[in-house]
Parts: sequence; C-alpha cells; structure tokens
Amino acid sequence: MMNTMTPQKLIVAIAVPLEADHVEAIKAAHPAVSVLYEPDLLPPERYPADHGGDPAFQRTPDQESRYWDMLRSADVLYGFPNENAAGLAEIAASGKVQWIQAMAAGAGGAVKAANLSEAQLQSVTVTSSAGVHGLTLAEFAMMGVLNGFKRTAEMAADQAAKHWPELRTPTRLVSGSNVVITGLGEIGMATARLAGAMGMNVSGTKRTIEPVDGVDTVTDTAGLPGLLANADALINTLPGTPYTEKLINAEVFAAMKPGTVVVNVGRGTVIDEDALLAALDNGQVSYACLDVFAVEPLPASSALWEHPRVMVSPHTSALSVAENRLIAERFIENLSRFQAGGPLLHVVDPVHFY
Repeated sequence: MMNTMTPQKLIVAIAVPLEADHVEAIKAAHPAVSVLYEPDLLPPERYPADHGGDPAFQRTPDQESRYWDMLRSADVLYGFPNENAAGLAEIAASGKVQWIQAMAAGAGGAVKAANLSEAQLQSVTVTSSAGVHGLTLAEFAMMGVLNGFKRTAEMAADQAAKHWPELRTPTRLVSGSNVVITGLGEIGMATARLAGAMGMNVSGTKRTIEPVDGVDTVTDTAGLPGLLANADALINTLPGTPYTEKLINAEVFAAMKPGTVVVNVGRGTVIDEDALLAALDNGQVSYACLDVFAVEPLPASSALWEHPRVMVSPHTSALSVAENRLIAERFIENLSRFQAGGPLLHVVDPVHFY
C-alpha cells in the first residue's frame, strides 16, 4: 500500500519584536516553512533592535495563552520567549523546540542562567548572533582608541571649563602604533581589519595559536603580557566565561607600557575593574573606553562613572539600525542549514556557554 502521508511542515515562531518586512523576508526565503508571527502578542520596540521591547507592555490572560501556545507549537524559535533566561527554561521544558536563534552575540550567559538539564542542553540547540555586530563593535573600538590617542576627554573638560590651555599638548599618531586584540574571533577580526586600515600594527590572542591574515603576532592568553610590553592600545573582545574572568588583571596591567589605551567591547567580567582603576591612577593606562562592566547597570557607586579618563557606554556599542536585518539574514541562512541537516552557524557551547 502506498504511503500518502506528507512530511510535517516545519514551524517557526517569532518570539520577540521584529519588523514585518523582516518577517516577510524570512517567509519569502523559505516558502515551505510555516512562520508564525502575531505582532499584537509582542511588545513594541522602543528603538531599532529593541529585542526585549517596551517593559510596560503586558499581555492579557488570553494573549499570554496564545503567545505560549504559538511558541510551544514551533520547532524553531526566533528569539528567546520574553527575551530572557526564564522564557528559555520554560520553552525548553515543553520538549518540542529543537533550535532557537538568540538575538544576543553573547547568548551563552542566558543559556547558562536558564539552568537547563543536560538532556535539554542536548535537545535544544541555541545559536547566537555572534559576528552580526562585528563591524559595529569594531567601529566603536576604534573610536575608543582614537579618543585615547587624540585626548578627547581632556578637550571636553577644557571646553566645559571654557579653558584655552596656554601650552598646546600634542596627540599621538594612530598609524604605526601597536594594538593588541584579545580574542581574534569575528569581532576581533573585524577590529583587526579596521586597525590595519588605519596603519596600526596588530597582534592578538587566540585559543589556537595559528597564523591569521592581517595580524603580525598571534599567541594564547599566556603570551598576553609579552605582547603588551610594546602595545599602545589593548582592545578586549573576549566573551565572559569562567576562563576569561578577570583575565586582564593587575599582573596584566603591570606588563603594559605606560600610557596604554584600553577598550572593552567584549564582556565586563574579563577586566578586573579595581585593577583598571589602579592602572589609570598610576599611569599604566592613559584612557579607558568601556562598553561593558562586571555588574550592569553600572552601580552609581562605581568610581568609573566619574573618572576623568574613562568613557562609560551603557552596553550599546553593538546597536545599529541594521541589526534586525542582519540577524534576520543570519537566521535565513541558518534555517537553510537546519532543513538540510547541516551544521548551524554560531552554536552556543552547552558546556562552556560561549
């Protein structure tokens, strides 16, 4: 007897705010996939790529039921439910979802916080948006280097005081200077390309020591102090893991050439903030541009807020008006791979959570 059953249609549910044109792009790229999108169940965006949406938004009991029914019917989710670890934990317990595309580049933290069982970690694949933010972060990192080299903090202070210095102070030349990038992944490589285009000599760290195009010297983290002896700037792009916590500490700051500019677009836990403040005060670090912090929001009690040679950015360096489009394009590519049974891009490690 002939089997007339047809394969079950793959179901994708949009769990986070997303513009309709990006949803339509997903549908157009994968017409055989059922894409569930109910914008009235999703909080409105307050700004481009506001994946959590307006916190004042509340669903009615009926809407809440519809939202979870939609997500539990799906094989694939675009975003964590309610864009948080609790939502991930709840949907993982439902047993149907096989893959979730996270919005964050550092999605491992949320996966870890969800406290999933080993079986759930094996049954639900989470992919991050790592690399999508690479160029935006690289541009921010180079801004930080330029701010430090060109003394913009001092100029802003003089302007606020309406002070015209009697003696002019020279700035530092970026071209020909030495930069060390910790973490030569996609963000690190995007940063290396921009640094190289500005004439900087680029070195960096990587878990596997191997030649990298555009990078003069590659070492592992054990070789970081040696790289910093001649560095004019240090840019961190490393994620937050148990292995990177306070990796950049007092010992590393002591190995720096006095006057080094420090930029952090990775995770705040990578830098020992007390040691950084000490290095700023003793001159090892001349300027720090920080987008991430060990505790966020940065506590009002932190001395980093008021330090005259620190720029505090509220973890916004990755944001751009193109972010939603870029993540949707990444999802479209990954969805093709998922249907073909191929390897997905940027799978979150279920052991080390990066």
